[in-house]
Amino acid sequence: MRAVSANLFALLFLCALASVFYVWSALENRLERHKRGFSAPGAGSFHQGLPADLSAKTFRALLAVPAAKRPHLGGRLEARNLTHQTASAGNRDYHVNGDNKRSALQEGLVKLGSPVEDGIFWSEWLEDLLPVGFTEEYARSWRERARTYRIVKLEPGCGRISNQLATFADGTKACVRYGINADQVQGETLTYYLASLLGITNLPPLVLSQVNSDSEQWAAVRTRIGGLQWSDRAVVSLTEWVSNLTGVVTPAPLRQESSGLHPVLGELRNKTTAELLELMQWSDLIMFDYLTANFDRLVSNLFSLQWDSRVMERDTNNLLKTPRGDLVFIDNEAGLVHGFRVLNMWEKYHSTVLSSVCVFRKSTMQRVAELHRRRDARKRLRELYRDSEPLSQELGFLSDEHAGVLEDRIDRIYKHILHCKAKYSQL
Repeated sequence: MRAVSANLFALLFLCALASVFYVWSALENRLERHKRGFSAPGAGSFHQGLPADLSAKTFRALLAVPAAKRPHLGGRLEARNLTHQTASAGNRDYHVNGDNKRSALQEGLVKLGSPVEDGIFWSEWLEDLLPVGFTEEYARSWRERARTYRIVKLEPGCGRISNQLATFADGTKACVRYGINADQVQGETLTYYLASLLGITNLPPLVLSQVNSDSEQWAAVRTRIGGLQWSDRAVVSLTEWVSNLTGVVTPAPLRQESSGLHPVLGELRNKTTAELLELMQWSDLIMFDYLTANFDRLVSNLFSLQWDSRVMERDTNNLLKTPRGDLVFIDNEAGLVHGFRVLNMWEKYHSTVLSSVCVFRKSTMQRVAELHRRRDARKRLRELYRDSEPLSQELGFLSDEHAGVLEDRIDRIYKHILHCKAKYSQL
């Protein structure tokens, strides 16, 4: 009898172990598929868009600092479109450049001549290979549609819960940025138009919209708006949701253990053309983030080195890349208005990052020099913003103080360019 009981107990124990192993195997398989972004057989493909920022970094708490006072592309400067990209009506899916000659050039080591000219500028042949991110024509077309399309769904997917991923009636999508306060929507919008003045085409198209549950555009999501506790008639920004993007790690020359990005031919000649094209876009990004005092990208990584020595080895905040190598500057809420308001906290980090770069795009620096010479950045930015955005009056513009800060930062960048030119022009 005891033998029968022992055998029965052993059989039950083996069955229990087998059940645990089966469940664990299934969970492990699902976890692996989740990590890799694979879909289960027959379940359709996994389509990844802009990822929600799930990190809980300390510096992000600064975004909630209340403002003492409050008052995501029209007129984009014309740029050459050097690619044969295809784009849908809204949910834009990037494709690898179809120009085989250009693709081959990007893959190989530099063979077309010096990557630098006039001492501190990327060579013209490199500029010619750099594809335009969002052309004037494309951005204008997207804006016209986004202002009239009905929004049929709002869901998480664009960072903070106060922001939402909107689906239009035609199935295309946009990120709706409500912002913790009005500073952030204003900063996102003005940063976008400042990029237009500088000819920087890495920012997705943006329009403003006024939340009104009785309007045709917002009526279908009236219940969702109530649940989000958005203020009626609040002005929000809508930026195009771009699919098929990946994260971007800070390149080696810009990490803390390196000396920076300088026009030293011995170092640059060892780079592939694709690597040089990415560095060219990084030089624009660093100049642009300094100009707008945007601390929520590379500057925040520099700040985080105090407790995380490997932060530069991970993806950079609010920066993504297309399959063909275009950098996409997303979520610019910390720029200009909010960035200027908390400038004292971040200025030493901004200055450190800017000083690490001494090679620039000539086309961008020519526009910086023009703004410096004419000292009319405020006037030109306000006119472009006002002429392009019907809701500009409702959202407001830079205060006199912040407009002065912008002019000052333009002057500082211009002086930095002169410093670099004096240092490297004889090389």
